[in-house]
Amino acid sequence: MTDLTPNSTFLIAGIVFITIAVIGQSKLGFIEINPGCFGRLLALFIGISSLLYALGLLNLSTQSLDLLITSLTEQIKQGISSINKLLQG
Repeated sequence: MTDLTPNSTFLIAGIVFITIAVIGQSKLGFIEINPGCFGRLLALFIGISSLLYALGLLNLSTQSLDLLITSLTEQIKQGISSINKLLQG
């Protein structure tokens, strides 16, 4: 048998959570799944996050995170200034 790496663990967890989000209320043998609306949304969020982490897309370093924050703040400032120009003129 092979060892479970963190990537394979997050991949399996992501598939399980997305399956719970898609199936919703179900009875599988002796297991009953009834997550409700909030539970399905939470399972979908956790599943997508786990899959992105397993694929390496969610592993952000602090340098790339700072770059992302700087870029977003600049885009927000530009958007606000264009809205102000549109409202004034």
